[in-house]
Amino acid sequence: MSDKLRVAVLFGGRSGEHEVSLMSARSVLKYLDKERYHLIEVGITHQGEWLAGEGALDAFERGELDRLTPVTLLPDPTRKGLYRLSAEGESAVLTRYAAVDVFFPVLHGTFGEDGTIQGLFEMAGVAYVGAGVLGSSLGMDKAAFKDVMRANGVPVVESLLFTRREIEQEMDDVLAQVAATFEFPVFVKPANMGSSVGVNKCRSRADLMEGLLEAVQYDRRVLVERGVEAREIEISVLGNERPRASVPGEVLPAAEFYTYEAKYHDERSQTVVPADLPFETSEAMRAAAVRAYRAIDCAGMARVDFLLDRRSGEFYLNEVNTIPGFTQISMYPKLWEASGLPYPQLLDELIALALERREERDRTRWRYERDGE
Repeated sequence: MSDKLRVAVLFGGRSGEHEVSLMSARSVLKYLDKERYHLIEVGITHQGEWLAGEGALDAFERGELDRLTPVTLLPDPTRKGLYRLSAEGESAVLTRYAAVDVFFPVLHGTFGEDGTIQGLFEMAGVAYVGAGVLGSSLGMDKAAFKDVMRANGVPVVESLLFTRREIEQEMDDVLAQVAATFEFPVFVKPANMGSSVGVNKCRSRADLMEGLLEAVQYDRRVLVERGVEAREIEISVLGNERPRASVPGEVLPAAEFYTYEAKYHDERSQTVVPADLPFETSEAMRAAAVRAYRAIDCAGMARVDFLLDRRSGEFYLNEVNTIPGFTQISMYPKLWEASGLPYPQLLDELIALALERREERDRTRWRYERDGE
């Protein structure tokens, strides 16, 4: 085992996408090369407890967590790796559990894809797969992301932003503002969430009220977007300083749009890879995907989602997913497979990019020293 890289795969998490994360982790653990990597499975419960052990993913899927070991990552770069948490009376005792070369977070949504756990990784000084704090938080926050896209000349759909307080206490004003700005239908979505959790297409004032009340259960900020009759096009991006884009793919959802159920549970949903697009449109979308990736200082990976207006032919960048789905049917690995990079080699490259990113970070001077000192 001494010549193997020690990779800790993190899954679960305090998120509405907890179950999706388990599905993604199943594929990642299946395709990571056991001859190259020593794998450490770490699940995070809905309550935020970190639990590790052989077969941890199986245990999470069955809901049988008693035999797993509580562990933690310290925000202390002099004490890297995972530490076992043991109780002695009223005290907690830390002992070394496992050394880790690379953390591979397969954590979708809040507390996993939004820059929070990336901040912990940065404090701990460890290598990890995916974007850093800035790229993760901007990619996750759909409202802030749109502002950055507009500043960089990337087209996005018009939207309004409301807070939980406004929705709960000033609902009539919110409904009036939406009605004065957009025609129905509109889309309502939590500003910080993925996998279409809490997203609804609203065709009337009653639908809108219901959609707003659902969305605020998942985030304190809610986005209302102009409805676009669109094809859903996705492009995978890979890399650090020199990112590259895959071929585009098209999602043909079983539902009216790509809902949570349509993504993960409805076998009628289909994907077309590569998407049937004019060459000029395909290249323009791929260029916009890379431009967006660089604009938020993304790293490692991202799936970039577009809306292609069926009437005008114009496209809009919908969102950037910095920890995209990795299930058997997920578009991110499927698009790279179609671009000539099989799933196992894709995982190898992501781990290499994580190590490269850490080396670049370690070149940064953290203490000011004047000449001669």
